[in-house]
Amino acid sequence: MAEDPLERIEREEREKKNRNGGLKTVLIVLAVIAVAMAAALAYIWSQKTALVRDLEGEKAELTQQMVALQNDFAGLSSDYESINHQLDTSREQVALLIDKIQKTEATNRAKIRQYEKELGTLRSIMKGYIVQIDSLNTLNKRLTADAAAARQEAAESRRANEELTQQVETLSTKVSTGKVLKARGVSLSAYNSSDKVTDRHSRVQYLVASLSLVENELAERGPVRVYIRVKDPNGILLLNNASTDFTLGEETLSASASREVDYEGQEVDMSIYLKDVGEFTKGIYTVEAYTEKSLLGRAELMLR
Repeated sequence: MAEDPLERIEREEREKKNRNGGLKTVLIVLAVIAVAMAAALAYIWSQKTALVRDLEGEKAELTQQMVALQNDFAGLSSDYESINHQLDTSREQVALLIDKIQKTEATNRAKIRQYEKELGTLRSIMKGYIVQIDSLNTLNKRLTADAAAARQEAAESRRANEELTQQVETLSTKVSTGKVLKARGVSLSAYNSSDKVTDRHSRVQYLVASLSLVENELAERGPVRVYIRVKDPNGILLLNNASTDFTLGEETLSASASREVDYEGQEVDMSIYLKDVGEFTKGIYTVEAYTEKSLLGRAELMLR
């Protein structure tokens, strides 16, 4: 049975409307999906942008911390060569780490975390240097103070020793001086042929020098030889066949006569004779008495 044309047209229009309605629905759905996807992409982009910004901030902060650490290392110094060498090595490590951070993308979180750990290690190393340098400086100050005290003590000991040495030398000098024999009452007399004292030159036969070796507990005991040097009015030393030489210090002198006595620390009176020296003249005769260590005394005799 043939379809009525009007019904066919109506049917076709209904089918067309149905098709258009479905397409519209699909378009609406697609539009909704597109809007949702755009919103999702916008959110994801916003989140990614925020994350990258945060990572860039972390990188910048890490870089600032490394630069601050670099400045801290630059401010460290030591008087010890071994520590200075270690400091130079650590400074090179900090500079190298800063260069690595600057060349690394902020999004490379593994590397950034690694650099943060290395920063912490370098900070610990720097703290160790500070403690070590402070300890060495404290030790150095203490050693310096100890050395100064030792030098002062040594100087005081040296001064005390010098004073003691001076005292010993002074005492030794006094003892040496005290040990030297001394005499008193040195005199020179002239005698005639009758062994009587005279002052007339024409009657003089010989001269006698008299003196007393004084008591001295410090002087050496034993034989002591006393020498006399007698000079005439013209200053000529009187000598005879019995005359001898003696040494006084480093000088060798001629003696008119000499005599040895036994000295035991007690006073000893003695006389030394001078004969056979020729004729005597008017004027002043002088006598000097010596031991080999010192001059004992002088005296004069006037002959008329």
